[in-house]
Amino acid sequence: MSAAVETEIAAPNAGEQLWLELWISLASLLRSYTAVHGLNGNRQAMVELGEKRILVRHAEQWLDLERQRAAVQWKRDDGQAGVLELTETGRLRSGADEEEMDMAAERWARDLMRESQR
Repeated sequence: MSAAVETEIAAPNAGEQLWLELWISLASLLRSYTAVHGLNGNRQAMVELGEKRILVRHAEQWLDLERQRAAVQWKRDDGQAGVLELTETGRLRSGADEEEMDMAAERWARDLMRESQR
């Protein structure tokens, strides 16, 4: 097999590996930030991780993330939803806007762990 063909075959797997590593990092950030935001009220969140899905639950509130390569669809218990894209630099892109992955995870965790006023 030629080097060009080997590179072509390996490239999709290498790309998927990058998205998977970033995905695992996002789940880790969500675990960390939900733990920090739960300390004050002695609250905990459950974070379930799979190759294509992250589900974060606290009481009746939840965040569901589903990944298809770099595309991430998210939805919340209150009906909010959207689509983001993982970037090779570890950011989340929405249209022309980009946000550091840790900032997005912190915001989601803060909103999930806030005492429910609903």
